[in-house]
Amino acid sequence: MIDLYYCGTPNGLKMAVFFAETGLPHRVIPVRLGKGDQFKPDFLKISPNNKIPAMIDHDPVDGGEPLALFESGAMLLYLADKTGQFLPRDLRGRNEVIKWLFWQVGGLGPMAGQIGHFNVYAPEKVPYAIERYARETHRLYEVLNTQLAGRDFIAGDYSIADMACYPWIVPHGGHGQSLDDHPHLKRWFETIAARPAVIKAYDGIEDSYISQRRMSDEERRILFGAPAAKTAS
Repeated sequence: MIDLYYCGTPNGLKMAVFFAETGLPHRVIPVRLGKGDQFKPDFLKISPNNKIPAMIDHDPVDGGEPLALFESGAMLLYLADKTGQFLPRDLRGRNEVIKWLFWQVGGLGPMAGQIGHFNVYAPEKVPYAIERYARETHRLYEVLNTQLAGRDFIAGDYSIADMACYPWIVPHGGHGQSLDDHPHLKRWFETIAARPAVIKAYDGIEDSYISQRRMSDEERRILFGAPAAKTAS
């Protein structure tokens, strides 16, 4: 059994999609970010960066002690290896997926997260930040659009690279982006959105930028102002 520490953010939803696609047995443990669950000592033992998602695999393939992981890219890679699904086994196919997975965690996610913050959450408009991050997010959307020209999925067959990128394209409106500007990306996006497992993973999930506008001042302080807690010694 796998314990998944989860909240319905783009990074959390990557994992929800993977579990829905594979049917891998797991237990969801909600992490209430607005309540500060991510700073609790027990959670920090699993995820020292005080971020979701995180997980504990109580049945790792080596038969050893339970294995804790944080960082969504590392988790997707681990689970793809564990299940033998959504990651090619040949050298070139495997590395094609991995490089686009790393592209998402190192580029698309951070940049889209920044424009989302300055567009929606920031208490005051900062035109330079909005322009800078909107322009960079647009560039990254176009990188993905170019990659998807003439192919159904990012790295050949449907893979963890698609699962990683899709949740960061879902809130494109909050990113100040139009998918009409990126036709190959739009076609891919609509294809992924129609997958039964993706529909299941997103069932009941509200647009994060709409829901976060209703945050209390205390929730905003916790999410955007609280310092990283120290792990208990």
